Amino acid sequence: MNWFESLFFEQSPLQAVCVISVIIACGLGLGKLRFFGISLGVAFVFFTGIMAGHLGLAIDPGMLKYAEDFGLMLFVYELGLKVGPGFFSSFRSGGVKLNMLGLGLVLAGTATAIAISVLLHIPMTDMVGIISGATTNTPSLGAAQQALAQMGLPGDGAALSCAVTYPLGVVGVILAFVIIKKFVARPADYESHSQADADHTYVAEFCVTNPGINGLSLRQVSQLIDTRFVVSRIWHDSNVCIPGPDDRLESGDRVLVITNEEDLPRLALLFGEKSKRDWNRPNIDWDTVDKNLISRTISVSKPQLNGRRLGSLRLRNNFAVNISRVTRSGVRLLATPNLVLQLGDKLTIVGESKAIDRVANLVGNSDTDLKDPNLAAIFIGLVLSLIVGSIPIVIPGISVPVKLGLAGGPIVVGILIGRFGPQFHLVTYTTRSANLMLRGIGLSLFLACLGLESGAKFLDTIMRADGLLWIAVGFFITLVPSLIMTILSMRVWKLDFATSAGMVSGAMANPMSLTYANDITRGDDASVAYATTYPLSMFARVVIAQLLVICFA
Repeated sequence: MNWFESLFFEQSPLQAVCVISVIIACGLGLGKLRFFGISLGVAFVFFTGIMAGHLGLAIDPGMLKYAEDFGLMLFVYELGLKVGPGFFSSFRSGGVKLNMLGLGLVLAGTATAIAISVLLHIPMTDMVGIISGATTNTPSLGAAQQALAQMGLPGDGAALSCAVTYPLGVVGVILAFVIIKKFVARPADYESHSQADADHTYVAEFCVTNPGINGLSLRQVSQLIDTRFVVSRIWHDSNVCIPGPDDRLESGDRVLVITNEEDLPRLALLFGEKSKRDWNRPNIDWDTVDKNLISRTISVSKPQLNGRRLGSLRLRNNFAVNISRVTRSGVRLLATPNLVLQLGDKLTIVGESKAIDRVANLVGNSDTDLKDPNLAAIFIGLVLSLIVGSIPIVIPGISVPVKLGLAGGPIVVGILIGRFGPQFHLVTYTTRSANLMLRGIGLSLFLACLGLESGAKFLDTIMRADGLLWIAVGFFITLVPSLIMTILSMRVWKLDFATSAGMVSGAMANPMSLTYANDITRGDDASVAYATTYPLSMFARVVIAQLLVICFA
């Protein structure tokens, strides 16, 4: 049996793989169990790692650090890559509010920590670790330890206090969501309030009654107003056609326009009377709108089209079809000529059936091709993430440069590559299942290694009087601000539960609570809110951790 013992207890690369795999497998299995109706899911991997560390299991420190850092990078990078295409549009519509709420949560937690430090006489050298553990923000711990080292102060207290408060930091946010779900949330809170923001197109019908545009071409009409819109159909009397830029409008024509809802009053002044017919109902059968034209949705699956502008395909001239809208990661976009296409975009096309078939052959429309993973974008992104995360950012008045680190760099780079990568012909599309698997692998690696690293000293620390005090203070800093801010976001700022939970998870840098929020809600609202809030909140916590050391230690 010596070979079996060496497989799990003699430190080697093979032993590291075995130990980490067993921890993840057991943690994921136990995470499916429900206690009082609650299951922790992947978060249980962290507690399994703590137990394994307490029982004496250990792996080579270099292997442990590598697996932990790689897992964290992979998780946050894939998260950024997933939400990147819709990140900036969501930021324009509601991101300012989310970031202000996130910063409010950060400042509220910091003020609470300072007050407790003064009242209970907890040294700030320990309190910065408590805050880092309570907010599950290891980059802020690293920043605080760097500041302590430069000031010649010991950093062991910060590391230990972070280790013992981290588990309840994970559970505290999840517990806040459970309390809200059980006692506060109403059925309406689970309805996505951000759908109107995510859907950036609106279909309206106008009757041309403005004599000023009578006889003008669509090209000339579009130059009269600084508003983006797409005309998908024109009815001349009872005849319907797919308009081109040189088609002319006549008085009495009916036009079907795709635009932004807030631009409807301006278009009413341009065209004339707006029809009362609702063209935005989800159950409209577009094929029955007219007899000769149909509407179909096809996918861009040819890599050579990635990064091409929609207008460069000249679909109207070559195939006599019209692109009414483009759907990307659930976000509907106006099909303007300057829109840069990305692999996986879904084009809504109006035209004759044979013409649409030819366009489908041009753009691919192959689900099989879209299932192939694009590994190059992942590894290129990880390298860029390391570079960006290592850049020192000098802030006036702070002696220690701030870095985004392994948590901040990947999510920033992931968002940027997901949004702008196709403009540089970098294929960034990944299927939802592949993205979820990579995120799950990364998060499981990170939690298993973090728990294994903390497990050896965990029990000894909590048996000390100050250890119990650290745990109680950390849990208070986690639970109370998270609970209050989630409720205020839903009741005062009228956010839905998924968006509120994602915002709080991002501000608390808690991927486990995000996973829980995704499990109990539908759609990607929680993930989008998390990615919108996380970068600024994480950066603020890193800076605040160093300021607390400089000002109060």
